[in-house]
Amino acid sequence: MSERSNAFLSTIDRLGAIGIGNMGAAIIRGVAKNLLSSEKIFVTDVDTKKVDDLRIELGINACATINELVENVDIILYSAKPNNAEKVLTQISPLIKPSQLLISIAAGITITKLESYLAGTVPVIRVMPNIAVTVGSGITAISPGSYAGEKHLAKSQAIFNAVGSSLITEEKQLDAVTGLSGSGPAFVFMFIEALIDAGVHVGLSRENAHQLAVQTVLGAGKIIDQNKEHPAVWKSRVTTPAGTTAAGLFELERGKFRSIVNAAVIAATERAQELAHI
Repeated sequence: MSERSNAFLSTIDRLGAIGIGNMGAAIIRGVAKNLLSSEKIFVTDVDTKKVDDLRIELGINACATINELVENVDIILYSAKPNNAEKVLTQISPLIKPSQLLISIAAGITITKLESYLAGTVPVIRVMPNIAVTVGSGITAISPGSYAGEKHLAKSQAIFNAVGSSLITEEKQLDAVTGLSGSGPAFVFMFIEALIDAGVHVGLSRENAHQLAVQTVLGAGKIIDQNKEHPAVWKSRVTTPAGTTAAGLFELERGKFRSIVNAAVIAATERAQELAHI
């Protein structure tokens, strides 16, 4: 946990989530495990079975209505569908106070729009997590609104560090974040799938190829994360002149692997920009 989030940890009292789909539920599970006691967590959703299942699983508080949740928490996490944001936030506008904090994970809903749905100077923070929060290894980009200060950023980081790690960025960079870390897991899944299929092609059982491919990707990522060196440094260390890795890298370069990855991230970023204006 960063010094910023640690400094304000004691000020996080009660967190409530509006919407507990896959992402919202994952965040709540991480917070319940690593940050807040269950009695300080509140949830609500139109799907009452989801609410009840999570209440039984974690021992958290279930709220029958959105208004009830807002009246009982200090931090409101909007994790429902983006197309419901205007309806929900205008509904709670008369209730939410400047002393509270709204955090939104709704894709494509800008800070300006979020703030327009609320009255007064309610602090708003927009975040972009990725699917890996579901296994506690997510990366979340955090962008502050007009009325959000250091303590609000710290609280947000504490929450999302409970399901991985986080960084603070300007909102204008969130589309690029979406293109890289939001869509990126799907690109990695495809790469792992390709490694598995290639392993089967050269004679491995699918079970062994799966284990080898997954652990290879996990291990390589861990090396770069822990050593903080440029990936090219470790690529060089693995590559013996005229060896097996050199032969494989030659084929990746011949197939324009870098250009394809670059094009995929650019395409995802541009699509995020388009969706924000629909």
